Amino acid sequence: MLPPVNALPSVATRTVTETVGHAKRVWLTVKPRAHDPAGVAVAIGYIFLWASAYVPSKVASIESQPLWFLVVRFIVAGALLALIARALGARFPKTPRAWAVAVALGVLANAAYLGFTYSALQHHLSSGMGAIIASTNPLVLALVAPRILGEKLTRLKTAGLLLGFGGVVAIVLARAGSGTAAPVDVLLAFAGVCASVASTLLFKRAAVNEDLPALSAVQLFAAGLVLVPVAALLAGPPHVHLTGELVASFAYLVLVLSIGATLMWFWLLTHGEASRVSAFYYLTPAFGLALSALLLHEAVHARDLIGLGAIAAGIALVQRA
Repeated sequence: MLPPVNALPSVATRTVTETVGHAKRVWLTVKPRAHDPAGVAVAIGYIFLWASAYVPSKVASIESQPLWFLVVRFIVAGALLALIARALGARFPKTPRAWAVAVALGVLANAAYLGFTYSALQHHLSSGMGAIIASTNPLVLALVAPRILGEKLTRLKTAGLLLGFGGVVAIVLARAGSGTAAPVDVLLAFAGVCASVASTLLFKRAAVNEDLPALSAVQLFAAGLVLVPVAALLAGPPHVHLTGELVASFAYLVLVLSIGATLMWFWLLTHGEASRVSAFYYLTPAFGLALSALLLHEAVHARDLIGLGAIAAGIALVQRA
C-alpha cells in the first residue's frame, strides 16, 4: 500500500533517519519549515492518496479475482520501483537477515494486509467502510505498543482509543443488516489492519537500515510471490475480463499509489515535512467515506458522520499524546 505514518517524529531539527515505508537511512539534515504551505499541501495530498486507494480496490475486488489482481499489481509495481531504485543508486539489502526481514515485511504489510482487505471488499464490505477500518491502524498500534515496545499508554491515548474504536463500533452497528458492514467482512478487514500493525512492530524491532525505493521493491516482489500459491488454492487458475474500470483501477493503484505516493513520501522526507503527515492522519476516514460516496455512490447517513467524528477525534488524540 503506502508507507505507514505511525509514530513519526516531530522535532525542530534532525538528521533524516526516520522510518520511510519500512526503510531507514541517513539522507541529510533538514529543518522543517513552520507553516510551509507546500509542505502542508503535499502532506494532505499524501493522506488523500492513502484514503483514495479503497475506491479502485473495491472495483478491482468486484471485477477480477482479487488475489490474482494483487499478485500482478505487486510484481509490476515491484519491477517499476526496482528500476527507479537502480536509477537513484539506492542500496538493495545485502545480508540474509536484511532480506529475510524485507520479505517478512512484504508478507505482512502487503500480502496479508491487502489480501484480507480485498477479500472483505470482494464480499460486501463497502469501500468507505474499508477506509474507516483501515484508519484504526494507529489506534491498534497504540493499544499494543505498551506491551511490545514498552511505550507508555497515557490517559490521553486511552481516551483516543475509546473514542476511535467506539466510532467504528457505532458505524458497524448503524449499518447492521445493510450488508455493507457484515461482521465477517469487518473482521477480515480488521485482520488486515492487524497484519499491517505487525509489520510496523517488526520493523521497529528489527531496525533494518535500507533505502526506501529498493526495500519497497523487495517487499512488493515478495508479496506477489507469496500470494501466488494462496491465489491458486483459493481462487483457482487466473482468468480476467478486462474492462475500462478495471484497467483504470490497476493503473491508478500501481502508478499513483505504489509509485507516486512512494515518491511523494520521499519528497516529504527530504524536505523535512514527513512529520506533518501524522498531524493530518485523522482526515483519512473522512476522505475515504467522501470518495466512496462521490465515485461509487455509496450511501452516507447521519450516524456515519457521528461515528466518523469520533474516529477522527480518537486518532487525533492518539497521534498527539
